[in-house]
Amino acid sequence: MPTFPLSDETATLALGAALARGLRPGMVVFLQGELGAGKTTLVRGALRALGHEGRVKSPTYALVEVYAVSRLDLHHFDFYRFSDPREWIDAGFRESFNGQVVSLVEWPEKATGQLPPPDLEIALRVLDSGREATLKSHTPAGEQCLAAITQHFPSSAS
Repeated sequence: MPTFPLSDETATLALGAALARGLRPGMVVFLQGELGAGKTTLVRGALRALGHEGRVKSPTYALVEVYAVSRLDLHHFDFYRFSDPREWIDAGFRESFNGQVVSLVEWPEKATGQLPPPDLEIALRVLDSGREATLKSHTPAGEQCLAAITQHFPSSAS
């Protein structure tokens, strides 16, 4: 599992841009990390790289922000406010995970047992010297995405 140091917001945006190069329709990406770890900043970097020029906000209250960018329909989910995994079903999100939409999911553990398995997991962690991202692929699509990230964000992955 490669780990990338992220010294500042610019590095997190650059990792998001590298992620954008590997995204394909139907992919599910889990974004994990404590509050303030940079999950939404990572998504902002991906969206900017895909050509989105508008505002990118955390979907904490809306639960999902929908973007049609470049070649992709992208849904940015945030399940932080869920208190029960069944809320995912009640919110009607099942149809969003349809093999065509890219789903970037913050706080996937709040919908445990309801979500499809991820193609890629990105765990962000706050450190004294910035942040770090650890990536793990689970599918061939996730492997291809991880290869694109590594190629376009070669900053001392370990």
